[in-house]
Amino acid sequence: MRTHLAAAVGSVVLTAGTLLGAPAAGAQTSTAYPTSDFTINFGATWTRGTVTWYNRSVRVVGQHRSAVGDSPVTCRTTWAYALQGNRAVIGMGGGYPIACGTITPYDFAVPADKPGGAAYVRVCLDDGNLKDLACQLIPRPRQLAS
Repeated sequence: MRTHLAAAVGSVVLTAGTLLGAPAAGAQTSTAYPTSDFTINFGATWTRGTVTWYNRSVRVVGQHRSAVGDSPVTCRTTWAYALQGNRAVIGMGGGYPIACGTITPYDFAVPADKPGGAAYVRVCLDDGNLKDLACQLIPRPRQLAS
């Protein structure tokens, strides 16, 4: 009985020590994730931003612009698709917020739940009704071995 109690106490102490030594959730680490910038133009409208590449997702941050002063007002939004090496879609995200006659910021994550994450991201400027107007295929940056 004492052996089990000692083992249990030891396990609790080791677990507590591990948890106390771990960085807080969401804390910055010294690992820099690779990024890729993009700009996509379609007439007087555009989307531009940065893709940050993680192991099982990508984050897309930027702004899109719909033409100002058009009548009727045009609307635009940005979508992104995470792709494997064979370019099969493994995740998609975006579509909100929609810019109608304005410049609007966006920030969204796209799942890429495969080992190593996405090999490519396809970012598209959309008409606000699920019609891609112009897209850019972005390859994952190669990381140099340290």
